[in-house]
Amino acid sequence: MIEQIFTLTQGNQKTVEKVLMDENIHYVHMIFNKGEGMPEHFSNTKSIYMTVIRGLLSVGLDEQEIHEYPSGTMLKIPFNTKMNVRNLHDETLELIVVKAPSPESK
Repeated sequence: MIEQIFTLTQGNQKTVEKVLMDENIHYVHMIFNKGEGMPEHFSNTKSIYMTVIRGLLSVGLDEQEIHEYPSGTMLKIPFNTKMNVRNLHDETLELIVVKAPSPESK
């Protein structure tokens, strides 16, 4: 077999899985229920691409107020941006986060 296969967790249970972490990209799959999210942190690579698969993403970037993004939305977040990523709604939130280039490639 030439290709590599990666399987994402399915369901509604809180999940933060590092699906692929190599010298090119970091590909992370996340599932959050109401009130869950990531600890506030700063982006650590040139660009972070965040795709909302389902639910409604609530995100505060740097000092701006929280904005909300529905499924089917992709955000591009630049280096060294303070990020506060949460699910503030009843529907389960599912995200794909891609860091490119990977933080290791600096």
